[in-house]
Amino acid sequence: MCGITGWVSFHRDARTQAPVIEAMTGTLTPRGPDAGGVWLGERAAIGHRRLAVIDPAGGAQPMTDRPDDPDIVLSYSGEVYNHHELRAELRGRGHAFRTRSDTEVVLRGYAEWGEGVAEHLHGMFAFAIWDERAQRLVLVRDRLGVKPLFWALVDGGLAFASEPKALFAHPEIRPRVDADGLREAYSLLFNTGPTVWSGVREVEPGGLLVLDRDRVRERRYWQLEAAPHTDGREATVERVRELVGTAARSRLEADVPLCSLLSGGLDSTVLTALLAGELREREGPDARIRSYAVDYSDQAERFTGDVLRTGHDTPYATEAGAFIGTDHSVVVLDPRALLDPGHRKAVVVARDSPIGVGDMDTSLYLLFGEIRRHSTVAVSGEAADEVFGGYPWFHDPRALAADTFPWLLVTGDEAAMPLNPELDLRIGEFRDDTYRDALAAVPHLDGETPAEHRQREVQHLSLTRWLRQLLHRTDRLSMAQGLEVRVPYCDHRLVEYAFATPWALKSFDGREKSLLRAAGNGLAPHSVLHRPKNHYPATHHPDYNRGLQNLAREALATAQVRALADETRLKPCLDTPPGQLEWGHRLRLERVVDLALWLDHHQPELVL
Repeated sequence: MCGITGWVSFHRDARTQAPVIEAMTGTLTPRGPDAGGVWLGERAAIGHRRLAVIDPAGGAQPMTDRPDDPDIVLSYSGEVYNHHELRAELRGRGHAFRTRSDTEVVLRGYAEWGEGVAEHLHGMFAFAIWDERAQRLVLVRDRLGVKPLFWALVDGGLAFASEPKALFAHPEIRPRVDADGLREAYSLLFNTGPTVWSGVREVEPGGLLVLDRDRVRERRYWQLEAAPHTDGREATVERVRELVGTAARSRLEADVPLCSLLSGGLDSTVLTALLAGELREREGPDARIRSYAVDYSDQAERFTGDVLRTGHDTPYATEAGAFIGTDHSVVVLDPRALLDPGHRKAVVVARDSPIGVGDMDTSLYLLFGEIRRHSTVAVSGEAADEVFGGYPWFHDPRALAADTFPWLLVTGDEAAMPLNPELDLRIGEFRDDTYRDALAAVPHLDGETPAEHRQREVQHLSLTRWLRQLLHRTDRLSMAQGLEVRVPYCDHRLVEYAFATPWALKSFDGREKSLLRAAGNGLAPHSVLHRPKNHYPATHHPDYNRGLQNLAREALATAQVRALADETRLKPCLDTPPGQLEWGHRLRLERVVDLALWLDHHQPELVL
């Protein structure tokens, strides 16, 4: 896993701009702490920071098709899990390889298939190819958008990067935020394409961008389709288990230490069991995979349920680890450490955004830092809820009947920092317009009942929007610690199969994630298999709430924050006794604090 950046300009000689590409590349050092490099040509400057995972000795980047006078230059981030099969195919087509890396497979694949290489790749990736022969830049992002890729126009071309902070090291790109950016940030709709930053866009998941002298062209090489499902229940369960197992096994390859994130929920337990079983097959019956969970020092005594959490994770994670036979560790955090301004700033800097989930982001960042002391790669159960229908809004008649994004009935405005009404951002209208556009993108299947189609809409919205902000969160906070996180439930073959499966099969036992529960039978303890859905843990310590209220008061003492935030609607959150602060109101305060840190660090120009 790595960081990529660079630019192409047909108006100036990039060979004179070495300090610029070096500065852009340097901003991505946390993503690639092991090595870095740049390549300069007349029209293109390409940079790379490397986290060495496969073939540490041979995968240096930027990579070229030949050392002298190259035709193809590649800067690549991610993992291609079918690189062995593709290597064999490309060798059969006459390509010679000089490394074991999946990076070179992408490079030779482009030489063979051009931009069509994207459709051959299975995995998580974002990469840039400068084609010297055609004078063309190609940017490619994986199907689900696991790996980020941003771009912005510059004089005579465009610049690209894994994170916006690298773009802002280019002299022509400044951190500017306008009303559209605030709407994107605070509407909680999770569009891709536009960002909070004016002029900075994302390459779409499953999309590619091509720049040549004439134009910028974007297209999708993959998207969700509605397809008939002919398997019965038993065959569907078996196919799900096969697909999850294949995805898990393919993500075990690494030349560095690897571990699993084991929360004690269904998703991570099934995945960890499959990983552990495959590891024993490969290395012998005594092989054990490391697993990690996070907890707070007060959680056992102070846990209280809320709209997203039904129980304390640690006992389930410990039981699951013992059942599977992992080398299990619980990273216990002091809730007061989550108030540390250095930790909170590091999170906001990593995100390049004012929008996050406060203490849950900070604790995840600290968890990843602790894991990084022992492992370079972690495997996560992220995305199973979107794939198999695990969220409350899949099952709540009120959410299914609502004419808006279903998660807004759970998070709603209570979870969004209220903005100053004088800004007149018309977020309600923006939500309505965006919702109509989102529904128009949902594929139809002939013969579907209205109820079945509504479930397809909710799953499409969850996979194409809600999931994207979770993947951004995981990517930014893990890569800020130099840790690669792999997400097998994002395997596009599994996602395609599950999306085509009728809702009656996804919920055949009357509960969430019926298919995954059935497929995981025998892989997890009974208590975990039948445990209700539980979200990432948050601290419940009143000292944390009290400290958060104080930080929010300090944030509101600054003129820029006061200009953006609605102090009147925040006052009840500040005046509530710490022990009685509800989750939604606490999240409002988290976002005020993050806004202040974001404004202080990025110093954006506000054009409102």
